Order: sequence, then C-alpha cells, then structure tokens
Amino acid sequence: MEAKAYIGGGCFWCTEAYFTRLKGVSKVVSGYAGGKNANPTYKEVCSGMTGHAELIEVTYDTTEVSFEDLLEIFFLTHNPTTLNRQGNDVGTQYRSVIFYLSEEEKYQAAEFIKQKASTYWDDPIVTSLEPLDVFYPAEAYHQDYYRLNPKQGYCQIVIAPKIKKLEAHFKDRLKAQ
Repeated sequence: MEAKAYIGGGCFWCTEAYFTRLKGVSKVVSGYAGGKNANPTYKEVCSGMTGHAELIEVTYDTTEVSFEDLLEIFFLTHNPTTLNRQGNDVGTQYRSVIFYLSEEEKYQAAEFIKQKASTYWDDPIVTSLEPLDVFYPAEAYHQDYYRLNPKQGYCQIVIAPKIKKLEAHFKDRLKAQ
C-alpha cells in the first residue's frame, strides 16, 4: 500500500538524497510546509519570516518499508537535538520536524522519539510534531539536487559524507545503486 510521510531535518537536499536511496521509496519531493504564506518561494523561506520548514514528501510502499523504518533513518541522519539548526544551516526553516497526517501517525512519531530516538542521542530531542496543513513543492531546481549536482561544493562537503554513513549503517535497506 502506498503512503506518504513528511519530514524535515535541515536542508532538503540532504534528506532527499538519503530517502531516495531506500528500498520501498518510490518518490521524494523537496518542499515547504508549516508556515503562513501560500506558495512560498525558496528566497521567502530562507528569510525565516514565513514560518515554513524545508522538508521532503516521501512516497513509500508500506509492504516494503514502514513508517517506523523511515523514522529510524530520519533520526540517525540528522541531529534532532539542535533547535532550528543543522550544521551551518540556521533558522526555523531548518528545524527538525515531522508533519503528521493523522493522530495515529503523531502517536507513532511521539512514541518513537520517547522509546528509540532518545537512545540514539545524549541531548534531548527537539524534533517538533506538527499537523500537515499543506505541502508546497519547492522550485524545480531543488528536486533531485544531489543526483544532478554531485560535484557542487555543498554536495561534496556536506551530503556525500552523510551518504557514506547511511550506506555503512543501512546497507540492507538501500536500493542497488
């Protein structure tokens, strides 16, 4: 059965690059949610004034990968203990967030944080759980960014090392590349 998950863990270029590699994931779209402006642009979101977060929409097959599997990858591929920050990316647009679609999904995420995610990190988890109102896909040049721009500086310095970590820890959950 096909389902969707909406998660933000800093720059959407990074999270998109991880989740496109997972078995059972058929599509990943970078975008924005959680703010007050309709149809925000990247420039507006980067200003920090819209309230939106950079996030990804993950379309996945629940017979191949579970919501809990996605949460595990999510919590191990970004730092959910830094408020509104991932590395040098600072601002509410880079917050650690799970946008839930139902009360059941909210409960699953909250339980995962309490039972598992907190065991991965020494500091308290600051990931927010927010209801998804509307998801706005980001501009076309943000989609599939890492695959299309592997030699770009940010991709080489920030994303590539994280991909290696993902491959080392989750080899059995990744698609053949």
